[in-house]
Amino acid sequence: MQHQIYVANEQRYSNGMIYARCGRSGIQLPKISLGFWHNFGGIDSFERSREIVRHAFDRGINHFDLANNYGPPYGSAEKTFGRLMLEDFLPYRDELFISTKAGYDMWPGPYGNWGSRKYLMASLDQSLKRMNLDYVDLFYIHRFDPLTPIEETLQAMVDIVRQGKALYLGISRWPLQETEKAIRYLAARDTPLLIYQGRLNMLDHEPMDHGILDLCEKCGVGFISFSPLAQGLLTNRYLSNIPKDSRMANKSSLPSSLLTPDLMQKLRQWNSEATAEGITLAQKALQWVLKQKLTTSVIIGASSTAQLDDNLGALKLLANHQ
Repeated sequence: MQHQIYVANEQRYSNGMIYARCGRSGIQLPKISLGFWHNFGGIDSFERSREIVRHAFDRGINHFDLANNYGPPYGSAEKTFGRLMLEDFLPYRDELFISTKAGYDMWPGPYGNWGSRKYLMASLDQSLKRMNLDYVDLFYIHRFDPLTPIEETLQAMVDIVRQGKALYLGISRWPLQETEKAIRYLAARDTPLLIYQGRLNMLDHEPMDHGILDLCEKCGVGFISFSPLAQGLLTNRYLSNIPKDSRMANKSSLPSSLLTPDLMQKLRQWNSEATAEGITLAQKALQWVLKQKLTTSVIIGASSTAQLDDNLGALKLLANHQ
């Protein structure tokens, strides 16, 4: 069955999306970006994925965040995007800001993990093929490798930019001292660090507590938050029990041990406050992250266009406070 040709909404940049400058760079990112961590793998409905991504772009989301091992199975989220790229988004390539990552387990053996030059370069080559791209806009080191010399990891990233396979570089969840080294190393080679990706939400303040946000501000590096809704905890899904179709029930990336009586009470309190404000708990949680002065963007997941629209409702609240 032939799919309907996609024509993007002509009002996609004037229907409420807010864009923010990323550090001291020329890049502006949408305040809300779409992540492919869940719901876009080989086990998911391609047509539903297509509906969500089209809807996101029509609402002004032009930053899509991927990684080599997003799925399941590994690589399948990039394949989903690659098909969308060929069938829907080829005319819009220069409007899109596409990121992917390498650093976690991807293929067997010693060269399919961590931060060696061999792994990073091979992984990006594979990612580009899966995504049907000549280059990515942003390539991340997904985690810090304590056993590989930091110079080897960073020089591989520099060379990736010089080869034209990535336009910008990012790091995700690196410790403070190593992040400072990375900023200095990359700046000295004219490939400055564009952005730091960390987990920041109402339940997890790690980038604040560990000095990452202060360092980013000092050095002109952008910051993007993943898991701003704590994988669904900061929504109305867990206010009374564990839903059968939830990540927590499926024992995937969200252990049930997190949902303590104290946390349940806190969630209910925040939900009551959100209801009094005329918003959802998810919108309240997104608004909290977006209000942090160093937050360039937040990465949300979506299993439906309705969920996406609910999250985008946080932008109206943000605009009212600007």
